[in-house]
Amino acid sequence: MKRLAVFCGSSSGASDIYVEGAKKLGKELASRNIALVYGGASVGIMGAVADSVLNEGGYVIGVMPSFLDNREIAHKNLSELIIVDSMHERKAKMADLADGFIALPGGPGTMEEFFEVFTWGQLGLHKKPCGLLNIDNYFDLLINFFSHMNRKEFLQEKYLSMLLNDSEPASLIEQFQTYSPPSVKTYIKATQT
Repeated sequence: MKRLAVFCGSSSGASDIYVEGAKKLGKELASRNIALVYGGASVGIMGAVADSVLNEGGYVIGVMPSFLDNREIAHKNLSELIIVDSMHERKAKMADLADGFIALPGGPGTMEEFFEVFTWGQLGLHKKPCGLLNIDNYFDLLINFFSHMNRKEFLQEKYLSMLLNDSEPASLIEQFQTYSPPSVKTYIKATQT
């Protein structure tokens, strides 16, 4: 595993624990020589995880649409900053660069990015792990909702197992390194003979 994409908030959240968790992830990535791929911002949890990787001598690739770069929120000290034309292009580029995906606490944008790559994995468009770094139980309701989708038969058991989660970065990355993707989703039911 050479690069992990991290989706997270451009806000710092209501508690310092979120920033501290992002920094802890950054240190873990750098210690394992895993490059960070992220949205390229200098603010919020995004800036915290990038700064942490950089402070530990790690490599950070930011991917940012030009309209956000023009708002002067791009991190100026990244190893590499890729400017793209749109949010769609940003997500595609991050997905292409990354060997897996971690969501940290964030809002609707973070959730949208995570759900998209999770769905792509379900459809067999990639075989990369998707996980939640559950800092201070931030994702408990979402994890429960995945179980709810499974109980209501909108998410098969094998795809429920795609949702990796842990409260510790090291443990989550260990799960990523042993991840085995499920078979590709199909809508065709086996016929009985």
